[in-house]
Amino acid sequence: MSRLGLLVAFTIAPAAAFAHAGDDHGVGYPWVWDWWITTTLLLTLLLYAGGVSRLWRRAGTGRGVSAGRVALFAGGWLALAAALVTPLHALGERLFTAHMAEHEILMVVAAPLLALSRPVGAMLWGLPQSWRRGLGAAAGTPVWRRIWRGLIDPLAATILHGIAIWAWHVPALFAAALEDEGMHALQHLSFLLTALLFWWALLCRRGSRTARGTAVGHLFATSLHTGLLGALLVFSNRLWFPDQAGEAMLWGLTALEDQQLAGLIMWIPACLAYPIAGLALAGLWIAESSRRRAGGARHAFGTR
Repeated sequence: MSRLGLLVAFTIAPAAAFAHAGDDHGVGYPWVWDWWITTTLLLTLLLYAGGVSRLWRRAGTGRGVSAGRVALFAGGWLALAAALVTPLHALGERLFTAHMAEHEILMVVAAPLLALSRPVGAMLWGLPQSWRRGLGAAAGTPVWRRIWRGLIDPLAATILHGIAIWAWHVPALFAAALEDEGMHALQHLSFLLTALLFWWALLCRRGSRTARGTAVGHLFATSLHTGLLGALLVFSNRLWFPDQAGEAMLWGLTALEDQQLAGLIMWIPACLAYPIAGLALAGLWIAESSRRRAGGARHAFGTR
């Protein structure tokens, strides 16, 4: 489990880091074929597909990595491509609503699907054996294990994800990200990495019997604070990011209306991902508790 950070950092994350490496994508809203984006996405896909193929050849189809997890990875990878390669990305540089949609696809679509797919094992099998051994040795060091346990602590992951969301919507930082390529790369990288940690910590981390209940609380708390940020954007009568609305008029929107629509995307559809996941976890938590009680009752009855 501790290998997630090592492998994902070298594969999935760089695509987001270089998602805005080059501001001029031509006239209109074309597909984006920036070298860093497409190469990283393709290498990630080839690494995962190669690992799954090798595992299935050795153990049998569906063994080692289930077909369901492959489907989850495919969905997450396609969501990344949709955010970073399609015309949505080029439009997002000129329209705040599209930019918000791009960010939310990274954080509440791609990240949870990739986390649930647990891609690390398959990706390791896609590497040469000597590389697998080296990564395994690095991931097993006491220092890395302590760091990783701290990062995937549910409270820590929730706080880090919340800081990333709020900090990059401070007008000064957002403006800096629009003006500077490196800052824009850092913005996307922090959104994706903290989202991966957040969803991994709450959906995939093994823990005590109360772990699901704790995860539900963190999901609903995240829904509340991201919904608050979206509502602030919707009801504000002041333009927070004047440099972002370069083409709002072409879409029949004022700059303020563009901001309000972007806030609405964050407030309603994007925020629904957190309570939906929370309700699903709550259902699993209740079902597990019921099974334990039923098992305890059968055991007590059988010992009489």
